[in-house]
Amino acid sequence: MEGMSRSPPAGSYSNGHHHKQQGGGTTTQRDHFRSRKSRQTGGRVPSGQQETEAPPCTDFDKAYFQSYSHVGIHEEMIKVPKTPSNSVVDETGCCSTWFWIVCGQKLTGQPFYNIRDILKAKVAFRRCTIPWVVVDVGCGTGILSIFCAQAGAKRVYAVDASEIALQANEVVKANNLSDKVIVLHGRVEDVQIDEEVDVIISEWMGYMLLYESMLGSVIVARDRWLRPGGLILPSNAVLYMAPVTHPDRYAESIDFWRNVYGIDMSPILPLAKQCAFEEPSVETISGENVLTWPHVVKHVDCYTIRIQELESVTTKYKFQSMMRAPFHGFAFWFDVEFSGPANNDAPSAVEESPETTASVSHRRKRANPDEALVLSTAPEDPPTHWQQTMIYFYDPIDVEQDQVIEGSVTLTQSKENARFMNIHLEYASGGRSFVKECVLR
Repeated sequence: MEGMSRSPPAGSYSNGHHHKQQGGGTTTQRDHFRSRKSRQTGGRVPSGQQETEAPPCTDFDKAYFQSYSHVGIHEEMIKVPKTPSNSVVDETGCCSTWFWIVCGQKLTGQPFYNIRDILKAKVAFRRCTIPWVVVDVGCGTGILSIFCAQAGAKRVYAVDASEIALQANEVVKANNLSDKVIVLHGRVEDVQIDEEVDVIISEWMGYMLLYESMLGSVIVARDRWLRPGGLILPSNAVLYMAPVTHPDRYAESIDFWRNVYGIDMSPILPLAKQCAFEEPSVETISGENVLTWPHVVKHVDCYTIRIQELESVTTKYKFQSMMRAPFHGFAFWFDVEFSGPANNDAPSAVEESPETTASVSHRRKRANPDEALVLSTAPEDPPTHWQQTMIYFYDPIDVEQDQVIEGSVTLTQSKENARFMNIHLEYASGGRSFVKECVLR
């Protein structure tokens, strides 16, 4: 569960920075850790491609891995949300969703979704026999790996480069699963697994979906070890954006300085705007804040995407405001879908296009449990620890109903640190054009 940042406390905002602490624990099973220069290829490499040596582990990487030694990050990801809901699809806690997927039960005990049924029933998975071999990329505390072992996995390789892997190994021992769950303390690029795997699981999603660049590790695991016809969970992801209005947030951060206990503090306004809105903010908004139907920024098919595609993502958009309101900025959120390669030939739920209209829903609503499950971080859904990523303007733009908002956005891995994301946003409305550049770090 390495691929997610810790969210801020309730009522606060975050730009994605981690808390870093030193972890501890006992030794893990390191027999699987070898230099890739000296080993035979383990697993499958796509036809026509040669396996490349692992990239060096930079100081930024080490700091990133160290940040996940803090148990509080994992606690927040594991806890089931307290938001009441009558719909299993709307209870979007990441850990409870994984429990449904792997063990076939809600955490309350109701039957829901079963990975074994998927593997048995889907035509594309007929070659995937039970019991299966799983690799958990970024295993964190090891809870997803244990779910898989409890659900009947023959063997689970739990991989994490953070010191939390040492604790995961102790958790595995405490649950008497050392014969099934092998904890590997190291990068996916470096550890050795000498067999093909049937299933890859990973919670690689970061803020704004691609922040932290952990999807690249899933791609490496896929190309090294996943057997033909194997399963990747989640299998697809979609990043969305939409214009938003948020007068309460603006008033809280900016208008406060206009009159502080009768004192004119307006000279501080420029600095207040810079401090509040210079960088992206991770916070929770509601569907009422969204001015238009969303636009698809990027569709990710985990079975086919290449690492090079993640280096830079560009899309053009054109929105039409559904109301008269101050336009304060853009919100970004994502959905992930749990399905199999059998769905690759079927039409996608969403397609990237220059325009997104009301005819394109922001996610699929599924009543049939045989269909894939969608975990959504959309504003109208119950909040998750991912929340939404906001890019605010220093000054709002007043828009009328049906007014067009158009432009482009480019998301690029930072050259300073590939786990950071550079955002270049161009937008125009009402005859005025603007450019906003910021970094999600």
